[in-house]
Amino acid sequence: MSMKEPSCVLEKELFKSVLEKTPDYIKNLDLLNFENNGEFTFVLKREHLYPYSESNPEGLNLLEWFENYSKEAKVSTAGIRGPQNILFPQDTRFPINLVGIVLATLAKALVAKEKYDSNKICKLVGSEVRYNSDLYLNAIARIQAAQGIKTLTPQGRKTIPIWLASFLCFKLDLVGGEYITSSHGISVKTATKDLNSQGSQYLPEESLEFVNKIREIFDIVEKDGSYEIKISANDNPLIDESVMRSLNDGIDLYVEYLKSGVAENLDSVKQMKGQLFIEAGGGCAYRTLSAVLEKLEISNKYLWNNIQEDPFFHSIGKYDTDPNGNKVFYDYSVDATVLAKKPDGTRFFPVIESLHYEEKLKFLPLGTVILITDPDHDRLTVCQIEAVGNIPNLDELGVSYIHLGEERILTVYSANQAFLMLMDYRTKQLKQQGKFKNYPRFMIKTTASALSWDEWAKANGIKVINVPVGFKEIANIMKKVEFQIEKNPDCEVKVEDVFGEEINLGVQPRMIFGGEESGGMIMGSENLIESNSGRKAIAMREKSATEAIIVASCLASKLEEDNKTLSEYLEEIFEENNIVAKYDVREDIAYYNESEPDIDKLKQAKSEGEKQRTKNDLFYLSLAIAIKEGIANLEDVKRVLNDTFKQLNFDNLIAVKFVGDGTYLQFTDKYVEIRPSGTDAKTKAYSGGSEYNVIKDFAQILGNYSGERTELHNKLISEDFYNSSKEIALNYYLKFVEKESRV
Repeated sequence: MSMKEPSCVLEKELFKSVLEKTPDYIKNLDLLNFENNGEFTFVLKREHLYPYSESNPEGLNLLEWFENYSKEAKVSTAGIRGPQNILFPQDTRFPINLVGIVLATLAKALVAKEKYDSNKICKLVGSEVRYNSDLYLNAIARIQAAQGIKTLTPQGRKTIPIWLASFLCFKLDLVGGEYITSSHGISVKTATKDLNSQGSQYLPEESLEFVNKIREIFDIVEKDGSYEIKISANDNPLIDESVMRSLNDGIDLYVEYLKSGVAENLDSVKQMKGQLFIEAGGGCAYRTLSAVLEKLEISNKYLWNNIQEDPFFHSIGKYDTDPNGNKVFYDYSVDATVLAKKPDGTRFFPVIESLHYEEKLKFLPLGTVILITDPDHDRLTVCQIEAVGNIPNLDELGVSYIHLGEERILTVYSANQAFLMLMDYRTKQLKQQGKFKNYPRFMIKTTASALSWDEWAKANGIKVINVPVGFKEIANIMKKVEFQIEKNPDCEVKVEDVFGEEINLGVQPRMIFGGEESGGMIMGSENLIESNSGRKAIAMREKSATEAIIVASCLASKLEEDNKTLSEYLEEIFEENNIVAKYDVREDIAYYNESEPDIDKLKQAKSEGEKQRTKNDLFYLSLAIAIKEGIANLEDVKRVLNDTFKQLNFDNLIAVKFVGDGTYLQFTDKYVEIRPSGTDAKTKAYSGGSEYNVIKDFAQILGNYSGERTELHNKLISEDFYNSSKEIALNYYLKFVEKESRV
């Protein structure tokens, strides 16, 4: 397998450390040679299931790999993610590896053949730009073809965004799809994100179907000693590029969809005097988005940066020191909204700082809007160049910024702030067109997103459905709404949110917005979207930065015409809608260095970090479940919290709820959510409210708490209940997901 040449000093250091930490027996593995374009067979042996040793030189330790893989399948929010050996992808010591992808693909193919007529199974496979993506795409396509499954690939098996893969799964009535990505995660991470026939990500029960099939394969290997896995030839006719070629990789269909909604009238964008700046981040955005903008006849309104596809993302987010100042390769990811602390305690945006915008933006005029997308092009961060003199107003609004020199700053809007502006602008568009009143309106948001969204929605007569974190949760609600519309088109649609509240959406409701604070959003359609076979949807199943960029561009053109900044528009929204909870914060607590190249150290550090994450989670979760089970009441819990966190005040706490993947503390003037990562040794603490310093303290203190049980906690919650609270919570979550569910 050919070795990639490093593109810069930092990537060279990363490669060097990977080479040094990879043992020779891994470097010499030749299990699956996909450079062989002909048919071949991989024989999975009993020896592969057990660890490598002198007495078992063929050991791959697949049983341990599978134990961790299946555990993550139960809780993953966006595909089964993890680090890989970027230079030696057959390294099964890592969560994501070629052998594991082969096994998972085979298992998913076998499950599909049990569910559907083999002659009618058609899936799509796509990828973004991460290390080994082309190899994994090749493997998935050829294994599916060997199982008789038709697989659509982009022209030349090139990159496409995740939202386009999702859109095509729905629009073309495919059985589903596979997409290789790890969103805005660090460069050494990747994942296979599974898409079902709706184009939405697998829910845990869907993942467990193929996980159980892998277990069956391993049982056969244990019993018989081996199991043959067929790999088709690279030119197998079931691997089909012709469909995607005829559809221009789906771009034509997607442009048609945009023109029926957010891109219905782009005259204001076409008439703009200025230009917008798109940060492609080295991902897959440019290839597709540039073609979309060309077809919409607005491509001349954009400047671009970092358009070349690069798995190292042009060093974005990469440093040669960690947050403590230690000399080590450290990756902050490609999430532009991540805030970190320097050794001196100063908070900064490490990803944006690494983009060196003080140089790249210095010739752009004040007011220029900067649109930053991520590698798989589904998330968006909105920024704007403003004058230094605006800082006092920005501080009052809670808008972050970085300096671009003595006279200029770059405002960095959280998704909570940016999406509030986009949904408000879209609503005003519909009202001006006389369309808003045609249907009752609703939005779907994650519990971790801003309270200001709920306040804005209430002021505009829009119903709000709160769901757990993850876009698949938003898609799950969409399907429940559609099922009722289809079944009883003249009846009111009623759904239950994750808080347990039944919400009446009215007759033939339409979704104005679906999104989450992590930067992903979608707008609903006025007319139900139809697939080729006539299936109908209120909105697409995956967040789309392209759709967000179109709405942001329209808003930017309006503000240019009115000579206003984004911050002035945000202030107007707060005032017009009497929004009190103006501020929001997110505290990200990582318990280890994800970029550690030594897999044994990485596993140990992650394991220890997971223990810390779990202790933090269970401290709050057990209290929420105790209330739900009637073991404790709110006053009991307030006493525990006031005793544990004496620097905080819980007197106006009115509810403590489990919200599917975290614990939600509702106050009269704010909220705090503590959520353990479903895929890593991390904790996320979110808070929103009317006083910035108060919500910041709550998020930082609760998020960073050790989880150590206090005397009052032990007195209120028994050890047995504490230990079983996670399982009880999972059962509640599954009931929520499955209620009135439609696959």
